[in-house]
Amino acid sequence: MVNVIKHSIDFYMKNLELIFLFSVAFIIAFLIPVFASLPTFNDAGAIFIRTSSIFTNLNIVSTSVIIAALFFSLLFLSFAIVAINILVRHTRTHTKIKEEVIKGIEHYTSRVFIVLLLYSAIIMLVNITTYGYGISGVATAVVGILLLPIFFYAPSAIVIDEHRVLPAIKSGVHFFFKRFDYVLVWLVIAILALTIFDFIFIVLTGTTISRYAMLIFNAFIILPFLVVLQSQMYMKRFAIMRH
Repeated sequence: MVNVIKHSIDFYMKNLELIFLFSVAFIIAFLIPVFASLPTFNDAGAIFIRTSSIFTNLNIVSTSVIIAALFFSLLFLSFAIVAINILVRHTRTHTKIKEEVIKGIEHYTSRVFIVLLLYSAIIMLVNITTYGYGISGVATAVVGILLLPIFFYAPSAIVIDEHRVLPAIKSGVHFFFKRFDYVLVWLVIAILALTIFDFIFIVLTGTTISRYAMLIFNAFIILPFLVVLQSQMYMKRFAIMRH
């Protein structure tokens, strides 16, 4: 476990410029909903849709904006995740990124996009359908946790194993339960990083400004590192990478 974290930190620092470049896609993905006319709010470096506003203000125009914003946000997220995973894969295997890999980014991105879209669609459906019962928050959280094994490693499996969506999900689920300790460590690091830096920004800049400062910091620093860590963990499924 210590080696995985060390590999992730070393990789992150050595490839900081490229990771920052890829992170532009993260910030675009986060800012699309912010500047679109959506019932959204941002907190702790993430974007959330106000379910209650959807029921009171939803019309054809707002629905179209929500769908378009979600589509392009997930598309940029998918590209950034794919780019970082490709970089991790070829760095760990000491191989050059060939031209055909670059050309194949669109295939990886489209598959990762399907995974993210499916996850988001299920979460939103649960959130909306349970709103009337007053349990949308709890129901969404429970379903999100239950779906975690299915989607956690799927993007990495798509890029690293060159799997299609269903085989990637199958491979990801297998590794998820095989090395569940990795998942717990990843969650602890994610929660601590988001909580600590969110608190720091609130203290330094105040509640309003901190939301946007944290959004940018998450897009350029925290989220890219978490993707790197996730990818490095998945690489450990290969025996040769354990040494």
